[in-house]
Amino acid sequence: MPAPLATPCAPRATNTRAAPSNATIVLDVIAGLTALFSALSYAELAGTIPVAGSSYSYAYATMGELVAWVCGWCLILEYGVSVAAVAVGWGEYLNELLDGTIGVTLPAVLSAPPGDGGIFNLPALIVVLLAMTFLLGGARESARANTIMVVVKIAALVLFCAIGVQGFRSGNYEHFMPLGMAGVSAAGATLFFSYIGFDAASTAGEEAKNAQRDLPRAIMLSLVIVTVLYVLVAAVAVGAKPWRTFTDSEASLAQIMTDVTGQSFWGTLLAFCAVVAIASVVLTVLYGQTRVLFAMSRDGLVPKVFSKVHPKTGAPRANTLIVSLFCGVLAAAIPLGQLADATSIGTLFAFALVNVAVVVLRRTRPDMRRTFRVPLSPVLPALGFGFCVWMMGSLSTVTWVVFGVWMAVGLVFYFGYGQRRSRLATPDPSRVRTHQK
Repeated sequence: MPAPLATPCAPRATNTRAAPSNATIVLDVIAGLTALFSALSYAELAGTIPVAGSSYSYAYATMGELVAWVCGWCLILEYGVSVAAVAVGWGEYLNELLDGTIGVTLPAVLSAPPGDGGIFNLPALIVVLLAMTFLLGGARESARANTIMVVVKIAALVLFCAIGVQGFRSGNYEHFMPLGMAGVSAAGATLFFSYIGFDAASTAGEEAKNAQRDLPRAIMLSLVIVTVLYVLVAAVAVGAKPWRTFTDSEASLAQIMTDVTGQSFWGTLLAFCAVVAIASVVLTVLYGQTRVLFAMSRDGLVPKVFSKVHPKTGAPRANTLIVSLFCGVLAAAIPLGQLADATSIGTLFAFALVNVAVVVLRRTRPDMRRTFRVPLSPVLPALGFGFCVWMMGSLSTVTWVVFGVWMAVGLVFYFGYGQRRSRLATPDPSRVRTHQK
């Protein structure tokens, strides 16, 4: 599904094997466990290496430049496609809101890309540009706006659970796993990108007041809250509506509210909350993308324009403009379809590397100060790595082909550009190597 709030329980089915089912609760639990093991490793590394760049920076500090490039290239895929996918979901709820308030909807020609019945997805472009505007104001201003939107998001999900449970039908849970465990693992891998929020939080290592203390706490707390909410929403949604109907619309939660209450008001209210809340997802993911590119640019692996910051706001303005326009056009003009799964495979690959990185750093730098330590290491990092690999193996052949092509392009770019211009190839004594802080 394009957005965590849009329908966390029912990712869009791109093939039979990955279709959602009654077992959506199991999907969220499996995805949550995979994220949990990786989040523990993230928390340790975020408290040890509090710099921008998330898993890219962690890989750089532990496994070297080439592995870091591969990780960073995965993150670019992860964030870029997910921004576009979430923006598409925002447009669906905007139409639901417009229909419930003024009785009109945007025509398909302006709300869907070519190949999906339209010419240009204008709402998707608009929400990306709105997020861009907040980010250009600086981290503090965008954080304030995001806090308000997150409160709205949580309130909307709690409201949905409170009302949606009234339409619960136990019969909807018959044939709990109709596609078997293979279907569960495939769908779990498909929806996994809904859990990338804590990865985005870790990109803020240089803009947090006390990163070594606050980042580990934020990562673990956000993951627990998100997983609990996803499981609750999944349980209520599938109990209120047969699982096969979730492929019909991106705004399923609002439709359930309307069906359960018999009144359009509640569906419209949820659609309004979703419009606000999904915008926060776009803002967060877009922020993460710009900070990853900022770290890579500072290391010389991508052009320097991505690491130039505005003297007043401290925001990488050129970086933000370039990324926003690219993601906005991607969302508005290109049918995502199965390409959305590329977000999950990029995320899982990056998470797998983080689990390896925490073990490597324990062995190579045992003396480094750690404000959080993964318990039972290396057992839990090994489990995190194994879960990530297992879920990657559940994704479709098309997704693997897309991922393979993307990685091949990345390696060509690295050896043709990044390696020759990197900080390691052209060391500058005046620049502080943040990865070794």
